[in-house]
Amino acid sequence: MSRTIIAFDLGTGGAKASLYAESGQCLASTFVPYDTLYPDSGWHEQRPSDWWNAIVSATRSLLAVPGAVAADVHCLALSGQSLAVIPLDSRGELLRDSIPIWSDTRASRQTAEFFSRVDRDRWYMTTGNGFPAECYSVFKVMWYRDHEPALFSRAAVVLGSKDYINFRLTGKILTDFSYASGTGIYDLQGWGYCEPFIRASGLPASLFPRIVPSTEIIGTLCDTAARELGLPRTVNVACGGVDNSCMALGARNTGEGRVYTSLGSSSWIAVSSAKPVLDAKLKPYVFTHVMPGLFTSAVSVFAGGGSFRWIRDALFGGSTASDGRDAYEVMNELAAASPIGAHRLLFNPSLAGGSSQEPSPHIRGAFSGIDLRHTRGDLVRAGMEGIALNLGAVLEVLRGFVPLTPEMLMVGGGSRSPLWRQIFADVFGMDCVKTSVDQEAASLGAAAVAAVGAGLWTGFDVVDGLHAVQDVRKPVPANVEKYRRLMTAFQVQRRQQAELGELLRTMEL
Repeated sequence: MSRTIIAFDLGTGGAKASLYAESGQCLASTFVPYDTLYPDSGWHEQRPSDWWNAIVSATRSLLAVPGAVAADVHCLALSGQSLAVIPLDSRGELLRDSIPIWSDTRASRQTAEFFSRVDRDRWYMTTGNGFPAECYSVFKVMWYRDHEPALFSRAAVVLGSKDYINFRLTGKILTDFSYASGTGIYDLQGWGYCEPFIRASGLPASLFPRIVPSTEIIGTLCDTAARELGLPRTVNVACGGVDNSCMALGARNTGEGRVYTSLGSSSWIAVSSAKPVLDAKLKPYVFTHVMPGLFTSAVSVFAGGGSFRWIRDALFGGSTASDGRDAYEVMNELAAASPIGAHRLLFNPSLAGGSSQEPSPHIRGAFSGIDLRHTRGDLVRAGMEGIALNLGAVLEVLRGFVPLTPEMLMVGGGSRSPLWRQIFADVFGMDCVKTSVDQEAASLGAAAVAAVGAGLWTGFDVVDGLHAVQDVRKPVPANVEKYRRLMTAFQVQRRQQAELGELLRTMEL
């Protein structure tokens, strides 16, 4: 009998469903988008019902692919967007139509209240929660308590994104170590919830679900889920993991010092290690890995690919160039004709503000050194180099803690550009590798979790063999030296943009 695996990647922009053979080969995938709501400043919400409908629609589309057989599906797992807070009552009924997602920062007062009782550095060094604190789950739940007391009084449990879908699939209320590590009350090295932090929040511990391994089979499909999805009830459901950790697994980050760069709308570099990378000043963000005994620690640029898309839209008016070609294809050609340094033009990509590794959260982007000779090609080249230089600057945080492997795996949409991969190789001083697993990294990680949990695979080493190397860009010594000098100028620009951002933020106009 042919056995297959379904992996779901429940992201910010939509849900992807992917069908995998037992061997790990991706047979088909489909994507269903959903909306993000912005009801107030700093409020970013999505509807859990939209997630479920997208999962159902994507599964149905996947099973309609020629060769896909519902009866062959043996197991499934989810990779889920982090830091979501879905309140359910004692009957499992959803208490809020739309819920704050990972990027929502409304809980500033609750964060301040918590840190009046808990030392902020001690909290970070315990949890590894290096995003802005307001993003983390516990503070959003405190916001429910303070602003929606009727809802809060009925809440029996608060679930994360993939855990809510798991509940719809199986009726089981559980989470895994990787997702729990983003709650704001998790002790990374204690491998469980931190009771003093729960007490400081003033919330009942019962709101937070029991933690099990990512690979644990938590049940099979309930009648309703099986009917809606078009799958047999016998499908095994693994607990799954948070998106950062599933992507780390799918990106071959399965051993000490393995590292990858994700070039999506936001861009980050993550390393796997037996000890979390913790620094109270620069605050890498850390999640427990879906692989037992490991952590994935990351540094980021909030608008890496997002900044490059902004350049595309500003210079080319959208995704299609005037000659009908894909705008990114034209941009790569123009950038390739511009020299290293883009005729002494710099770009800072902080269009979405600064991460914890930046000099200020209020830093904003800029082109610097622009003059009348600069062309569109120079602007594009400077954009590519600025994103690479910014990631190169934050990479040094990880290098200070973990000996990195000599090659950097590149995943995400931006990794498709050979020119950009060469720029990264020269900035990082590392071999930059592109494999057949590109934008499927998180899905592959979820599929691997399901396969190991259901006994189809004996371990995670299968993942390495699924990466067919398509291209390796090696650093060119002369280019490395040029980018080393450019980095000095970029760091000056970075500091000055942070100072300017602080000034503009407080200026009365």
